[in-house]
Parts: sequence; structure tokens; C-alpha cells
Amino acid sequence: MSQGMMEPYAGLISFLRMPFAETAEGLDIAVMGVPFDLATTGRSGARFGPRGVREMSLTMAEFPWGVWPWEYHFRDKFKVADLGDVTGFTAYTDRMMPCVEEAADKVLATDAQLLTIGGDHSISYPLLRAHARRHGPLALIHFDAHSDTWTDDDLNHGTMFYHAIQEGIIVPENSIQLGMRTPNPDTHGMLVHDGLDCLRTPADEMARRIRERVGDRPAYLTFDIDFLDPAYAPATGTPVVGGPNVAYARDVLKALRGLNIVGGDQVEVAPHYEGPGQITALAGATIACDILYLIAEARGQ
Repeated sequence: MSQGMMEPYAGLISFLRMPFAETAEGLDIAVMGVPFDLATTGRSGARFGPRGVREMSLTMAEFPWGVWPWEYHFRDKFKVADLGDVTGFTAYTDRMMPCVEEAADKVLATDAQLLTIGGDHSISYPLLRAHARRHGPLALIHFDAHSDTWTDDDLNHGTMFYHAIQEGIIVPENSIQLGMRTPNPDTHGMLVHDGLDCLRTPADEMARRIRERVGDRPAYLTFDIDFLDPAYAPATGTPVVGGPNVAYARDVLKALRGLNIVGGDQVEVAPHYEGPGQITALAGATIACDILYLIAEARGQ
């Protein structure tokens, strides 16, 4: 194999060409995928999200300076590896939950941090359980077009944060939701900035509001790709018009440096809803990189 930069269309596919690892032992951060989409209420397909996001991450993988506009390559400061996908649940939501929770527990027990790629948004629920067990009740920083707090005893990708609040693993008074574009009058105590608020509020001001809300509490950051307007992310299960663009989302994320973000996920990319350009998976991969940097910097504080 030739030395130097590897072509983005060649070689094995791991997130940002990180090395693969079987366990998180000795790592600072682990990345894992959860290819699951059976809790969707509309179009399925997010089970292919981890693969699609990993593939598009290869376009950024070999630049020695890291992912623009971050000032360094995370691998120069942190040991990071791709653990592959959580499997063993096939077509059953009730099997997915304990599988993902157990996998996250194993990572966090090694003192590594965790970035997860979905998969539909229901995967955040077992991930939150594992992180709360490790860090205590969490602030939630939630980018989405939907609140995912619908009051329902059943679990799907629109109810899991309601269940997490009921369990006490999310602290509503320190939690914030951004980009909502489907009405849900019951906030369950969380601060909500809808899509219009985001479009009218500069990124640095929105980041200030997030920081003020979260404070010093350990935070979990979850980013549903449908936070973005479908012009920038059409390949998702429940697209909603009127959202921000990718540059705005990244500006807000980068301005969250310094928060105690202990874990996060990027979810709901369903690559087959668009052609070979894969702009949604590229957006998902780039935002997942931003979340990885935030987790890494919080760890390094």
C-alpha cells in the first residue's frame, strides 16, 4: 500500500479512518454505530446511517490539520478508535435497548467517552441511561425538528425523551431543545427554541443561551439531522422545511467549547433517500466530527 494520503474511495471504512478496536480499553473516545430504525413513525432507512456517515467521513479523514475550522487534529491529542456497530437485536426494539445500553456501559466503564452514530433517534434513550449511570442526571442539548417528548407509554423515536425525563435521567431545568418545527405545547420543563428562533438568532447568541441553560451540569448532546432544513439534509425519515443550514449548526456547536459534554450522538441519516451525492450523510459526518471535538475537549479540561 502506498504511503501518504489514502483516496477517500479506497480502503476499509471506519469513522474518519480511525483504527478499529474491539474494546474501549486505553481509549479517550470510542465511536460506535447503532444500525436501527424500527422505532420510526414515518420513513425507515436510518439503519443505514452509520455506514453512510462513516463513508462520507472519509472525505475529511486524511487532512493532517484536522476537520476545518477546528485548529488541530483530534488524534494528535486524544486516542480514538471505531468500535464498529452494536448488533444482536435485528428487528426488535425491546432487544435493541439492552444491547445498546450494555455496549455503552462497557465503553464508559473503561473511562472512555462515547460518540454514537444512528440509527433512528430512539437509540438515544439507552445511551442516556448508560451516561446517567456514569455521570449522574444529565442536561440534554437537543438539536431537532421534533421535540421527541410526546406523552406516550410506548417507546418510539418521538417519545424517548419523555421517558428519560420521567426516569429522572434528564434534568429539564438544565436542558434545551433547538430547531423544533412540529408543535408540541408540553415542554416538560425544557427550554425550547423553535426553528424560527434559530433563524432569527445569531449562532453566538444561541450558543450563549445553551451555555447559560446547561451551566456546569454534565451534558449529553444529541443531533437529529432533520434539525437542518431539507435543502441541506433531504435524506432523513421525517424532513421538515424551515430549518437552519449546516454552517449555522456548526457555528453553534463550535461555540459550545468548554461545556462539560460527556457524550453525544448524531442520528436519523437515511442515505438511500438521495442520490450518489450523499449531502445528508456528509452533513451528518461533519457534525459528528464537531461533537467528537466537543467531547474530546471536555475530557481534556
